Amino acid sequence: MQIVEVRSPQTEALFLETSPGLYKNDPNYIRPLDKDMDDVFNPAKNKSFKDGKLNRWVLLDSNGNSIGRIAAFTSKKYKNKGDKIPVGCFGFFECINDREAAFLLLDTAKNWLKNEGMEAMDGPVNFGERDKWWGLVVEGFYSPLYGMNYNHPYYPDLFKAYGLEVFYYQNCYNRMVMGELEPRFYEGHKKLAERGGFSARMVEKSNIEKYALDFVKVYNSAWAKHEGNKEMTEQAAKKLFKAMKPVIDEKIAWFAYYKDEPIGMYINIPDLNQIFRKFNGRFGLIEKIRFVLFKRFVGFKKMVGIIFGIVPRFHGSGADYFMIVEAAKVIQHQSVYQETELQWIGDWNPKMNNIAKHLGFSVCRRLATFRYLFDRTIPFERHPFL
Repeated sequence: MQIVEVRSPQTEALFLETSPGLYKNDPNYIRPLDKDMDDVFNPAKNKSFKDGKLNRWVLLDSNGNSIGRIAAFTSKKYKNKGDKIPVGCFGFFECINDREAAFLLLDTAKNWLKNEGMEAMDGPVNFGERDKWWGLVVEGFYSPLYGMNYNHPYYPDLFKAYGLEVFYYQNCYNRMVMGELEPRFYEGHKKLAERGGFSARMVEKSNIEKYALDFVKVYNSAWAKHEGNKEMTEQAAKKLFKAMKPVIDEKIAWFAYYKDEPIGMYINIPDLNQIFRKFNGRFGLIEKIRFVLFKRFVGFKKMVGIIFGIVPRFHGSGADYFMIVEAAKVIQHQSVYQETELQWIGDWNPKMNNIAKHLGFSVCRRLATFRYLFDRTIPFERHPFL
């Protein structure tokens, strides 16, 4: 076996093709779009290069075939609550079911991170935002959502054998779209409706910039102070919503308001992998036409909850109940969606996990973010709870 650094178009192609090669007999595997993968490692596309460094490798067998891959990276902005040492990351790990091969890949990432001054490594995570390519599947080995990692069931055993330990679990929840909510939601909705001043509205694609600005206000109030997050600028939000506009379904993207001031949001998008699974990583003109036709004439049956929350000033007011009931009136009766899944919620966030359960969701799959301390004499500690 030979480790080769990715430094040429040929090795870049090997890195990209490693994953589909290892899953060719797995019907649940969905190849990510090649463009999405390429953008992660392109400094012109990925702003994470401004504050971090990255390297990647492929593992070749005696015939020159890729049997594994890994990326390692550092970022000044990567922080977790309670960290007292510099922590680097690895991600995009793929490997045959062989300890020697897996250990060689992990050692390569570890040694590179050591040379960069790191004292531990977390992974598998993304070189970028936490909404994509984050965590290792440990329960629920079925087809992934768009942007979600997928892996063979033997990967957790390889990680644990190496000495990686679960830093935190990432719970994903699902439920069928139809069905009553808990009585407390209807009671909370009625209370605020009678009080007056509260409203909930669907996103209007014809006025997308307005909702981008509303997003900034809610996000910066509700999330910007959480670990790993930073305040979002209006320019960044406008860019985000412009990029999302082709996939936004107005019926499943909602904001809550009090006297026209945005106070909460419940943003879902269709699960794009329902069509992307047919593209084998490609997204050229033909695939774009197929996407438009699928969206118009077939329709997505599954939606994905990507963000939900209320600004702190209205915590406990019932505004979340009000927004959910208003959204349910449309989603349950005016859309074609049959199932919904929430993107991962860290086990260190009991409040959000409880909200998911109160909404009638149940855990459908679980991923894990692992940590490895380079000094093996230091006691390992799980991610602290909020």
